[in-house]
Amino acid sequence: MGTEAPFLHWARRVESTLDQALPPVTLAAEPLHAAMRHAALGGGKRIRPLLVYATGTVFGTDARWLDAPAAAVELIHAYSLVHDDLPAMDDDALRRGRPTVHVAFDDATAILAGDALQALAFNVLAEAPVAADLRVAWMRTLSTAAGALGMCGGQALDVASTGQLQTVAELEYMHAMKTGALIRASVRMGAMGGTVDEGTLQLLDTFATALGLAFQVRDDILDVESNSETLGKTAGKDAAQEKSTYPALLGMDGAKARLKELDLVMHDALAPFRDRAMELWALGKLAIHRSH
Repeated sequence: MGTEAPFLHWARRVESTLDQALPPVTLAAEPLHAAMRHAALGGGKRIRPLLVYATGTVFGTDARWLDAPAAAVELIHAYSLVHDDLPAMDDDALRRGRPTVHVAFDDATAILAGDALQALAFNVLAEAPVAADLRVAWMRTLSTAAGALGMCGGQALDVASTGQLQTVAELEYMHAMKTGALIRASVRMGAMGGTVDEGTLQLLDTFATALGLAFQVRDDILDVESNSETLGKTAGKDAAQEKSTYPALLGMDGAKARLKELDLVMHDALAPFRDRAMELWALGKLAIHRSH
């Protein structure tokens, strides 16, 4: 599969949807709007919205139906990064090769920008041009994934465990919430536009759970092996903050072996879909082999 289609096409779709959904900087509260656009536009891997489109493709869903959930999940992700980078959290100055929002603006604007991005995500879903029951299902899925039992809960565990040695099981549980919940929601929302039974959803959940963990394992490896310029964020941050990581707990060879295990889980979960899941499978490979 070439890089031009469909990934670049989908990335352009979600960028356009985000651009239209975000408030223009010419309106009142200009610094807030500029901060929101700084956080959400012009960078990032867009893995989560790509997963929405790729999963929808498995079930023949029109991409126009998927624009709203693709943009919404990216807005939630963008808000989480803005807050994650704050001095009270990870205190990072670099994100996607640019100053983080609280550095480019200030702490108060960053907090408000994150809050506004989260609210905008659900507004986008509420106004999606689909049946009301599908809009509600999307909102329920995304809100659950983003809340205390998902991403926010995982972030709370991450903050509480900083400076403490976790077991591998504790680390995987934390990342299944912090990173994995939103990835599982992306896949589920992409599937909801089609006719999907519970068995199919279970296979997709298995794939997405493995993908979420693989993404984090690769992140931990890159934090050790790469540099800030390549990553677009501060390298070596985990070690500096004494966080448990896969290389720290398993060694670099063990972490890479865990990636191979997760690769097999993803492959087996998608095998029943055959060629229909080529794009989805390619995104799984991207999580494992990416360089930033």
